Amino acid sequence: MSKQKLMAIDGNSIINRAFYGLRELLVTSDGTYTNGIYGFINMMQKFIEEEKPQYICVAFDLKAPTFRHSRYEGYKANRKGMPEELRVQVPLLKEVLDAMNIRRLEMEGFEADDILGSISLCAEKKGLEVILVTGDRDAYQLVGPSTKLKLPRTKGGKTDVEEYDYNRIVEVYGIKPEQFVDVKALMGDASDNIPGVPGIGEKTALDLIREYNNLENLYSSLDSVKKKGLKEKLETFKEQAFMSRELALIERNMPSLCDIEDLKVVEIDRNKTYEIFKRLEFKSFIDKFGLNDAQSEDSLELDIKIAKNSDELKELKNNILRNRKVYIYYLIDKTGSFSQKLAACAISSQEDEAWYVDFENNINEDEFFRQFKDILEDESIKKYGHDFKNFIVYLNNRGIDFNGLAFDTMIGAYIINSSKDTYAISELAMEYLNLNIKAVEELSGKGKNFTLYRDMQQDDLSKTVGIYPYVINKVNQKMDNILKENDQEQLYYSIELPLVRTLADMEYHGFKVNVNALVEFSKEMQEKIDVITKEIYSLAGEEFNINSPKQLGVILFEKLGLPIIKKTKTGYSTDAEVLEELSDRHEIVEKILEYRQLMKLKSTYVEGLLAVINPHTGKIHSSFNQTVTVTGRISSTEPNLQNIPIKLEMGRKIRKVFIPSDENYQLLDADYSQIELRVLAHITDDENMINSFLNNEDIHTSTASKVFGIPKEEVTSIMRSRAKAVNFGIVYGIGDFSLAKDLKISRKEARMYIDGYLDRYPNVKKYMHDIVEEGKEKGFVTTMFMRRRYLPELKSRNFNIRSFGERIAMNTPIQGSAADIIKIAMVKVHGELKKRKLRSRLILQVHDELIIEVFKEEKEEVEKILSEGMQNAVSLKVPLIVEVKSGNNWYETK
Repeated sequence: MSKQKLMAIDGNSIINRAFYGLRELLVTSDGTYTNGIYGFINMMQKFIEEEKPQYICVAFDLKAPTFRHSRYEGYKANRKGMPEELRVQVPLLKEVLDAMNIRRLEMEGFEADDILGSISLCAEKKGLEVILVTGDRDAYQLVGPSTKLKLPRTKGGKTDVEEYDYNRIVEVYGIKPEQFVDVKALMGDASDNIPGVPGIGEKTALDLIREYNNLENLYSSLDSVKKKGLKEKLETFKEQAFMSRELALIERNMPSLCDIEDLKVVEIDRNKTYEIFKRLEFKSFIDKFGLNDAQSEDSLELDIKIAKNSDELKELKNNILRNRKVYIYYLIDKTGSFSQKLAACAISSQEDEAWYVDFENNINEDEFFRQFKDILEDESIKKYGHDFKNFIVYLNNRGIDFNGLAFDTMIGAYIINSSKDTYAISELAMEYLNLNIKAVEELSGKGKNFTLYRDMQQDDLSKTVGIYPYVINKVNQKMDNILKENDQEQLYYSIELPLVRTLADMEYHGFKVNVNALVEFSKEMQEKIDVITKEIYSLAGEEFNINSPKQLGVILFEKLGLPIIKKTKTGYSTDAEVLEELSDRHEIVEKILEYRQLMKLKSTYVEGLLAVINPHTGKIHSSFNQTVTVTGRISSTEPNLQNIPIKLEMGRKIRKVFIPSDENYQLLDADYSQIELRVLAHITDDENMINSFLNNEDIHTSTASKVFGIPKEEVTSIMRSRAKAVNFGIVYGIGDFSLAKDLKISRKEARMYIDGYLDRYPNVKKYMHDIVEEGKEKGFVTTMFMRRRYLPELKSRNFNIRSFGERIAMNTPIQGSAADIIKIAMVKVHGELKKRKLRSRLILQVHDELIIEVFKEEKEEVEKILSEGMQNAVSLKVPLIVEVKSGNNWYETK
């Protein structure tokens, strides 16, 4: 019969390992740091599953001084305190352990090591096998015939575990475990400020103890130590060596620690554990520990019907017409690169009933839309759903003009917390309803939202998806209350929700591409790449693989002798930052930078665009993402049309291939002028800045005039460009180091510009201070329209993390408000075009720029709609200025 086991964990040591083992700080939506706790639980559970102990405890240090401090005042005097991000997690970890019914042990005057030492000795005497879990090698001295040590080691963001039993320690170090305290007495320990014998390191200490067994034998045989210098050190610091051993010796006879039965493994408190895991947003642990089955989908009393014929569709339709509202969840099956079909749909118009419409086996899609077209187009029938944008795009392709959008739970979740990676309906059910339901992607095993795969079973699918309308209904009610509490109703109902329809229409219309021109442009770029490749070979004096950092490094730093800026594990660094720094040292560097830019343009923006042109429409239908960025900006993917380069002429020329749908159309491009600076003037209420805009002055010239203390007419182009860098940099919390680097000037000069700027715009200076303080107090900052960004970084003790948080605090109200304003403009312009039933359509948004494909006969009317919609999007203390241009391709409009 195998021995029973006791596992004793050093709480402080392991949470510390866990904290540094996870490269990214995990933070909850309310700003609570959790990565140390998360890593600790992961490690602990791994060891529990491996060892299956019958007894378990976690030991913690307390703040109070220990008996070692009274012996030596300098004990641990040099040790830095925990970083704030970790310190706040310790009490939360203790809450978790209490909920899991894992006994915590801590005692004033003693350390966690002493608790592990005492409890392990008691357990050994009772015939138990002991597993000690700690990151501290001091615990080597505790290893015995019945006690082994698990020592987590973190490297490169990964945690490996070294395991030591009695025999392995003897094999690796050539001494017995109990002799390690004598080794420590000689070598000391800088982390604990144990002095040891100065000048003796681990190797010498180990050699001495291997030869003499312990301190007593060593000092009684000191004359046999042959090295004169070593002997003198030992003689001089004899007293210190013995004191160091006292400090390093782990206490193994602490009182009141021998009642092993108190440490017996018992069932966790499921309710308490669930509640704290939910608070810490540990969904994976809730699943792993099976804590969510208290309220599962089986507990819901829902009548889920499967619509299999036309009569049942009519019954469902009549319910909707009677109730004047409908909750919809859809599944789209991608049947090809550019084709889709509606695969299934769950629809409900009342809480306790839902219909699953099965297009795969029973209902014809055309029959469904024939019956439900009027429902989907009826503004008075309110529609509630999740990620409606993709559904609206699909309906547009079916010739259905969707109306009546009342709520989208994905958009609501994003407004409430913009920092999450995903907003799957199953996650919202858990977060808002404490309801564990399956996700469609779990059924498919493919892990992709909103896509049906044919290997799903209909029974599973109808039951799972049939619950989603109920979830949408209940989550909507909860979110409504939160949006009211957060004062975010205007942001949601007037900006973000109507934007869903706007973005869907933009995706549907797409942007026409001149394929022939794109192919010709690709050839032109290849010719340029070939020319510059030969020039690089000529300057290098040989041919080599320009795309190989290793070969390029040899050319630059060995053959051409350029100074080495930084190295990587595999050799010389040749990244963009290094090349920029070397650009004035040799002509080849500028050529390599140009080569890389051309290669990226060709692969990403030429070949990449050719791959995503829809063959049926000849257009690119980019996806506009509303729930990705924490700033509130819209992003564009597949492809990213917001990132078409404009700095290089070759990059700008790519815009020539973007053209109107046909000869009846032109492109209208409207761009806000300096919107972020205008928002800054409004928010800070800075009189000097406001007056500059009200007087229609060039803000950069005006700033240069104030900073340099000269009349505006004397401002040079260099002065203006430097003032421009400060103007835009201030919005992003730029410091003197970054400004100096950007302008290639000294930090002193950069500091002078920033100080001069803040002196001339005192309310901007006040804002920068006040918004950071507000962020620290509330845990978040807001835009003009109450969009929140949570900033746990502001509480960090790490300077770099805290500085990042401060920059974000300063920038978010400015950049976020600018993002909100252009969204308002988009909704206004799109709505007006539809209201007037015009043929012109909004097709693209790029940061502060809107592009309309305008029907030529409507040009004058649409230009007015566009400029007025943008200029009057919001009322600021300074005017919003919009510049509108037209052209026969995107290039011509800039």
